[in-house]
Amino acid sequence: MARKAELHRKTAETQIRASLVIEGSGQSQIITPIGFFSHLLQSFAFHGKFDLDLVANGDINVDQHHLVEDCGLVLGQVFNQALGEAKGINRAGYFVMPMDEALAIVAVDLSGRPYLQYKARFRRRYCGELDTDVLPDFFQALACSLRANLVVQIPAGRSDHHRAEAAFKALGRALRLACALDPREVEVMAELPPSLKGVIDK
Repeated sequence: MARKAELHRKTAETQIRASLVIEGSGQSQIITPIGFFSHLLQSFAFHGKFDLDLVANGDINVDQHHLVEDCGLVLGQVFNQALGEAKGINRAGYFVMPMDEALAIVAVDLSGRPYLQYKARFRRRYCGELDTDVLPDFFQALACSLRANLVVQIPAGRSDHHRAEAAFKALGRALRLACALDPREVEVMAELPPSLKGVIDK
């Protein structure tokens, strides 16, 4: 059975609708008012091999913070729903992604204990239309709603475009590994999540 979920979140600041299939093929339909941000989410879905549809609107006339942060929040929630009790998953994954001269490192542990370690700098504040100042807020919201320990580092790169895109590609591949079902876990721990404690807080 495919692990999938749908979610609709509406506030005074943003309206976001998302649907996800974890065992997908990387197809996505991403519609946001920030072109480069949409591109980053498409790269995330493609490299994670997730089928992801996301439509988001918000008060970007005020600031991009609300929209970008809430997209991270919804993305984490829809993954959490699709994973259910998370039985049989690898739980942790990481990926080192080069993109031309840029390099990004992402590690994720679906531990039930949210935490973000983010280390990245950009040469300019804006990359295309995207305010790079709000990227840490996206990853923080994702980590909290997914209840994951998330590490995002971008140690190298001349192009801000390449730096940001490498990070989202690495995020997709790391999360793909973490969400993947391990046949040994499924067989040995069919009734338990992948934790010595026997429980992962959701």
